[in-house]
Amino acid sequence: MPKTRYVWNPTRRTFIKSAVVAGMGTLVTPFDSIFAAQFPSRNIKVFVPTREGGGADRNLRAFTGVWRKYLKTNFEPSFYPGAAGRVGYETYMGKAPADCYNLLFGNMGPEVLNWVVKKPTFDLDDYFYFARIDADPAIIFSSQKSRFQHIDDVIAEGKLRTINVGVSRLAHPASLGALALGRKTGVRMNLIPLSGGRNTRAGVATGEVDIGALPSGGIVNRAKTFKVLAVFDDPNPLPKRMPDAVVVNKHFNMDLPPLIAGARAFAIKTAAVEKYPDQFKILTDTLQKVYKDPDYEKAIKKTKAPWEYIKYGDPEECKRYVRAITKIGEQYKSLLTGKA
Repeated sequence: MPKTRYVWNPTRRTFIKSAVVAGMGTLVTPFDSIFAAQFPSRNIKVFVPTREGGGADRNLRAFTGVWRKYLKTNFEPSFYPGAAGRVGYETYMGKAPADCYNLLFGNMGPEVLNWVVKKPTFDLDDYFYFARIDADPAIIFSSQKSRFQHIDDVIAEGKLRTINVGVSRLAHPASLGALALGRKTGVRMNLIPLSGGRNTRAGVATGEVDIGALPSGGIVNRAKTFKVLAVFDDPNPLPKRMPDAVVVNKHFNMDLPPLIAGARAFAIKTAAVEKYPDQFKILTDTLQKVYKDPDYEKAIKKTKAPWEYIKYGDPEECKRYVRAITKIGEQYKSLLTGKA
């Protein structure tokens, strides 16, 4: 019996993605079922658009270390840093087969803002995020040795001179927050991309930059070194670990939406789900079991990342986040490109 051929177009993709997630049997053929029963028969390859050793790597290894128990296979991550994540996406979209053995793991916010600044070479409908791992808000932080011990100190100094802000990359929700705050207060925030969270933390610690703007997860567990001054979320999600952080919207009378700077998520080619809906269902079913596994909580706490930030996001929630961050990015596009 020949396999049914599904013809997709951009106006139908959202519907079919939702239908697959809902488990609609109309998309499954007997031929698919046979292959699903054998899935996975080899390792899963994961394309990571950042360098090894960063936040994405940490989250990926903690998650897949438990996911492998349920999927009964291993994961092979490959790292493709460069061009603010663009290299990894271009490599995945250009070279990875459209199947369920090849996934992408990235940070939705920075990557989506990347496409706002410059369109990719591929159609954005050709991939989608199907599982968010965490929700880590953007913050502004300083060194504990710095004279900036409150966000008001930064703003006061900014009335006299330009404030140098270390960021992991220019097109990033945390960078966007710093720029929006600068626009609101009349302070010139000079963003200095330091290529990754580790380098950004080092820049703040050594005084190379005045302050930093990053996701909070890599900062709150270094309280002896850094002080969180402001958080772009409401309410403060970790009041005990960020006791002096002001909520930006309340403190400065702003109306920014929550700027989730760490929204790591798995993505897959749309065509892979079209071809192998049964295999995709196995991926999503086993993936959701990880969040409730005590071993996963242990793995996250071992990395010292806040367990409170681990929150599953389904394809629809990922889609809403992408839509929201794209809208914000378009509003501040000139700032992200350094033209304003």
